[in-house]
Amino acid sequence: MSILYHENSKTFHLYNDRISYIMTVMRNGQLGQLYYGKRIRDREDFSHFLETCERPMSSCIYDDGKSFSLEHIRQEYPSFGTTDYRQGAVEVRQENGSSISEFIYQGYRIEEGKPALAALPATYTEKAEEAQTLFVTLADSVTGVRVELLYTIFAEGGVLARSARFYNEGEQTIRLGRAMSLCLDLPDRDYIWQQLSGCWARERHIYSRNLEPGITSIGSMRGNSSHEQNPFLVLKRPFADERQGEVIGISLIYSGNFRMQAEVDAHDTLRILAGIEPDAFEWKLECGESFQTPEAVMVYTDRGLNHMSQTFHKLYQKRLARGYWRDRVRPILNNNWEATYFDFTEDRLIEIASKAKECGVELFVLDDGWFGGRNGEKAGLGDWKPNPERLPNGIKGLADRVEGLGMQFGLWFEPEMVNKDSDLYRQHPDWILSTPQRRQSHGRFQYVLDFSRREVVDAIYEQMAAILREAKVSYIKWDMNRSITECYSTAWPADQQGEIYHRYILGVYDLYERLTSEFPKVLFESCASGGGRFDPGMLYYAPQGWTSDNSDAVERLKIQYGTSLCYPVSSMGSHVSVVPNHQVFRNTPLHTRANVAYFGTFGYELDLNSLTKEETEEVKEQIAFMKKYRQVLQFGTFYRLESPFGGNEAAWMVVSEDRRTALVGWYRVLNCVNGRYTRLRLEGLDPSACYWDRRSGQCHFGDELMYAGLITSDETAGQTPGGVEPCTDFESRLYVLEVE
Repeated sequence: MSILYHENSKTFHLYNDRISYIMTVMRNGQLGQLYYGKRIRDREDFSHFLETCERPMSSCIYDDGKSFSLEHIRQEYPSFGTTDYRQGAVEVRQENGSSISEFIYQGYRIEEGKPALAALPATYTEKAEEAQTLFVTLADSVTGVRVELLYTIFAEGGVLARSARFYNEGEQTIRLGRAMSLCLDLPDRDYIWQQLSGCWARERHIYSRNLEPGITSIGSMRGNSSHEQNPFLVLKRPFADERQGEVIGISLIYSGNFRMQAEVDAHDTLRILAGIEPDAFEWKLECGESFQTPEAVMVYTDRGLNHMSQTFHKLYQKRLARGYWRDRVRPILNNNWEATYFDFTEDRLIEIASKAKECGVELFVLDDGWFGGRNGEKAGLGDWKPNPERLPNGIKGLADRVEGLGMQFGLWFEPEMVNKDSDLYRQHPDWILSTPQRRQSHGRFQYVLDFSRREVVDAIYEQMAAILREAKVSYIKWDMNRSITECYSTAWPADQQGEIYHRYILGVYDLYERLTSEFPKVLFESCASGGGRFDPGMLYYAPQGWTSDNSDAVERLKIQYGTSLCYPVSSMGSHVSVVPNHQVFRNTPLHTRANVAYFGTFGYELDLNSLTKEETEEVKEQIAFMKKYRQVLQFGTFYRLESPFGGNEAAWMVVSEDRRTALVGWYRVLNCVNGRYTRLRLEGLDPSACYWDRRSGQCHFGDELMYAGLITSDETAGQTPGGVEPCTDFESRLYVLEVE
């Protein structure tokens, strides 16, 4: 790992054993992008990578020729309006109405390790030798605005983290209308664009498209990263697949409004931008003030999609997630929500928890309905005090009883929301986001608290902290069940209303930071109606998130498969729920529900008392299995083997760090008759080791399993012989392969 600066050619070269990133100071003093990709050897001068030529009808900077047009030059942090007609990374609006700027190179410095970003989540290092950070300073002489571009290259993996800091060192107030976290100009458009899109209950499905001239973009203007889009994109070469080929992944560590876009110009040059959504953003920067953009992480590999994902998984597990639970296996939990909804008493909860303990569950979670006047969705949010009618001994009394069973206790909050039927709203009706003289829209009869205001965050913090100080709460499920509308804050002047979306998410981060700091051993799980804010920003505070409100095993195949493009298995909340499923009303076998949920944090969304004796015994076996193998399942190397988006079957696997244990999940949605023989080529095994298949009792060498494949043919390839239980729809198998 190294960052080099060649003085004579004014060229920067950032590299490790996998990647090179090269840029230069151009003739006009701006930064030009020269190369990003597989590691190449260093040399003094890479200026031949800077392509310029005379193109007809171009606007040019210099009077002495027609070849230097920013419209046709790959740049590092461009602005719109001075011969570049593409969308830029930065827009500085001046008091005279102009938004033209020219950021000229001033200097650089290199630091070992990686700096923290003020008030924002970001990747980090624990030892200085894990990374180096380059700070490149650019300045606009007219406005006095200085921007510092941050590039952190990690020693391991093809990882480069980027962000920008703005400083107003001029004599006038300016407004940032656009402040992207990164710009990446690439020399061609020969990529397949992949995104993770969907909606509530079908989040993070994989969509692919060819890049054509024009703009392709994803984003959110909902105040949260959203169910609809995820702040992550993939660029892969057309022939790249899970096992091979060039792939670039870009992930934005941010939980609010965002935009990620690809712009292809008339000459097939490709520009990627990622950062805060500019159409709902304007930041007033007074003299002497600064602004920090969120961090974007770029991963390059020439070894296919699986390797890109594994790079993100390792980075986000170990250098984004933090604290006590980062490296620990997660407790197996039982949540009461789908068992009781709002209809419960303390004794009813203990009845459910007692059965869960009998089955081997380690954590009992009380969901919505325990506080204020909460008897349904129209009241109570904002009043975080236990309802004495339901919990006469309070949260402390219930937690003590659960702890007395030999289990830990967890609790649900939705701290960012309020109902109008609540003491908090009656005392502070101005504490919600709403626009003067306009209708106040609701979502699920709830309103969004104005977390851009410190006093609002303080009030919620004190209520939550009081509960956590008094009661033995080991886990918090942090929900967020609606997006922002009428985004206006009465606490801020008119010329700063463009800041509210961003200030809101900074308030969320602040509340998380204060709670996780005071209660470091509490396991936080982020939830936003399931997957509405499943993003890297949340992982910094909560090492796991509720992947989707849709707990149907068949639907979860696509949701968890898509999520795995960027996010590690240890971050995915995945549970066994009741049948018929409460989202799609499907009946799936109990073993299939578990075989999907194993590849996540694992738990149950049902009343275990409602199961038959045979089902209860099966649950006990599932829990024992998860306890035995969860270290591998949650922290092993994950491989996607067969996509649920491509057909009737899906498969994935995890391999232990020492490659002595592999767990393979195989799934078939609909049954077939007289079908084909099937094999599954595995990944990541030791070629020379012999793996015992616990299902068949046979031993197979790793090279055989990887190159010839694991035979998955069953009775559907012919007729079911006598005495063999026939296969059904929604079938699954879990293969345990171990070296003895």
